[in-house]
Formats: sequence, structure tokens, C-alpha cells
Amino acid sequence: MSELPWKLFEKTGNLEAYLLMKQVEELSEEKADEDTEELSSVSQVETK
Repeated sequence: MSELPWKLFEKTGNLEAYLLMKQVEELSEEKADEDTEELSSVSQVETK
């Protein structure tokens, strides 16, 4: 998904495309962090 806004930015210089890419990256990182925390808490419950 982030490849499309980057390619658009490269071709057009449109800053909104770049900012969209950065937003998508941030949301992906936040989701990954949430998933990691959730898995960690599930693992702790299973080992008790």
C-alpha cells in the first residue's frame, strides 16, 4: 500500500501523497505494536 503514494510523490512531487504514505506507515507500526502487546498478554495467561 505505501508503495503507491511514494510512486505518486516521485512522479508528481505531491506532498499530500508523501504525507499519506507516512500516515499509513505510522498506523501500521501502531497496529503492529498493539498486536505484539496483545500476543504478549495472551502468552502470559497461557503459561500460568
